[in-house]
Order: sequence, then C-alpha cells, then structure tokens
Amino acid sequence: MKGVFPIDKFRTLQTPFYYYDTRVLRDTLTTIREEMARYDRFVMHYAVKANANPKVLTIIRESGMGVDCVSGGEIRAAIRAGFPASKIVFAGVGKADWEINLGLEHGIFCFNVESIPELEVINELAAAQNKVANVAFRINPDVGAHTHANITTGLAENKFGISMQDMDKVIDIAVGMKNIRFIGLHFHIGSQILDMGDFIALCNRVNELQDKLEARHILVEHINVGGGLGIDYGHPNRQPIPDFKSYFATYAGQLKLRPHQTLHFELGRAVVGQCGSLIAKVLYVKQGTNKKFAILDAGMTDLIRPALYQAYHKIENITSEEAVEAYDVVGPICESSDVFGKAIDLNGTRRGDLIALRSAGAYGEIMASGYNCRELPKGYTSDELV
Repeated sequence: MKGVFPIDKFRTLQTPFYYYDTRVLRDTLTTIREEMARYDRFVMHYAVKANANPKVLTIIRESGMGVDCVSGGEIRAAIRAGFPASKIVFAGVGKADWEINLGLEHGIFCFNVESIPELEVINELAAAQNKVANVAFRINPDVGAHTHANITTGLAENKFGISMQDMDKVIDIAVGMKNIRFIGLHFHIGSQILDMGDFIALCNRVNELQDKLEARHILVEHINVGGGLGIDYGHPNRQPIPDFKSYFATYAGQLKLRPHQTLHFELGRAVVGQCGSLIAKVLYVKQGTNKKFAILDAGMTDLIRPALYQAYHKIENITSEEAVEAYDVVGPICESSDVFGKAIDLNGTRRGDLIALRSAGAYGEIMASGYNCRELPKGYTSDELV
C-alpha cells in the first residue's frame, strides 16, 4: 500500500524536497505522552540531531518535550523554536568553548560530560561567568547493540563516554569543583535498536553502577538512558508509530529507579522518522545491459543514509499505477555510491514521475549537503500544503 500524498500540490513544488506528514508526527507525540504517563518521573528530551526543521521543532515543542542538543547550533535552533532552556541537555564528545559558554549563558538544564578535560573546561568557563553548571557524566557501559556498526555508541572501543572504571574518579573530581554540580549519569548505546534485550542489558548495567555508587553513599538525582528505539523502515504505512509501549515498559520493569530519581530519555528517530519522505522526480529511465535504472533528481546529497549506512528506505512511485517492474533507483551525483536501492519493484516508471523515499524524517534533511554545488532540499509540512 502506498502512502497518501497531496500529488497535485507536489507537482507545483521544485523537487527534490522533504515532506512531513504532521498527522503522523502528532499521533506519534500523543502516543509517547500516553505511554510515558503510565509511569512516574519519566522525562523526554527530543534529540534535535535527527531533524531540526523549524516547523517540526515547533510541533515537538508544543507537545511539552524538552530537547537533547549536540552542538551550539542545535541549542540556538531549540531556543528559536521556543524550547525553554530549563529543558535543554547538551551532549557531545567535543564541545567547543563558545558552545559551552552559550549553554551557560542560557542556563540550560544539564551538560552531559564525556571526559575529565571537558569537565575542567566547563568548570573554568562557569567560574568566569560566576555560575554553577549542572553536569551528568556519560558513562560508556560497554553494552553492544544489535544495529549497524556505525551507529553503535556503547562499546569500550567507541569514542563516546567515560569508562566505567573511571566513574568514581570523575565524580570525586566533580564534587571538589566549586562551579560544577553533579546531578546525574547519562548512557546511550546506539540507535535503530529493535531488540528490547539491548535495553534490558543497559538497565542491568545501570543497576550495577547505581549499587556501586550507593555503597559509597553517592546519590544520583537523574538517570538518562539516551534513546535508540528504532522504526520499521520496511512498513511505514503498517507501522507508522514505533513500539513505545514495550520500550517504556522495559525500562519501568528492568531499571531500579530510586524514589528520588527521574528517568530521562533522548529519542530522535523514533519521534520523527516515519513522518518524513523525500520526494524526487524521475529524470531518466535508462536501459542497461541487464537492468533498468530510474535516475532521480535527488541523490546522496539529499539523503545520505543509503550511501553511508547501506540503509534501506521503502521507495514508491506515487504517480504510476502501471505494472510493477524492477529498477535500480539512483541519483545524479558523480559517485558510484549514489544509489538508493537495487532491484526495487516500482510501478512502471517514466520521466517526470514522482518518487517517494519513505521513513526519511530522521537523518534526512538534517544531513543534506551541498556536494556537487547542489542546493539543499526544502522541507514542507502537510499543514502548509492543505
């Protein structure tokens, strides 16, 4: 079954562009709120890196969520979208001084700190502003995730976080700093995770670390388990909303949250992934020696995930009802990796047809580049195209 798109409106727009179905986005946000409401002290921060389209951010802000930022630019985007600084957490393994100062100036909720040198810089910059910075330490739990190697973040070999054996040392250092307030522990093991067993493994590790800290009479106010919940790229119509029920129930049942603690989440892909599609036009249909190529005006500059991660996106010809044929769907970029999919079944395709690359709401528009001096794709919401 194809997605429902305003084809007549699409024909008036310059392709390629991103289209965001706000009904899907709002339904997703409603489901998140309802599932989180089953439990006390659950807090959500949307991961801005997944999609920073201003219209998308505004809808998410209206839902009451906070945000997780990984750059000063994302902090600025969040502030412009109306998110209160008290709901902003700032993560990232390489925070520049100006980015830290920006967070301090706005009085953000928390810095997720990834190293002792970073902690020292935050303390120094906070002292210069006569402020105290709230920090949580990102601990690398050495927990693997069943996902693509490029998007695992919780193994000891990854660049992220502080090793478990250094946790006590870092906390002791922070407690002795006048311009630092240690408030929590932060974890994130990767993204596009569909096996709840991965999250159970993280819960077990967090429980171990908490027990260790409590043996030293160290109480942690906030536990942040990051995000990571995946979406169904194969069936965006059948499963437009991820399994938030199982996700939150897993943490509620497996993580031993103390009575004084809040549990924070940083979901990105699961929030916006299914609401977005990249809409492209067919430039040419080329008959090769053994296959047909559908050559689009969108390429890896507009949606890099297939080239970067060998990621799958469901591809649909949304303007044809002809018999299905197999095509290699490719872009115009001068790179052999500029391929969206091989041997893809599409309704008979001709020059000028519109193609939708589905489940592109996360890590699509935000990762677009100007390689080959191409213009960045614009983003439109269904609210605009009624």
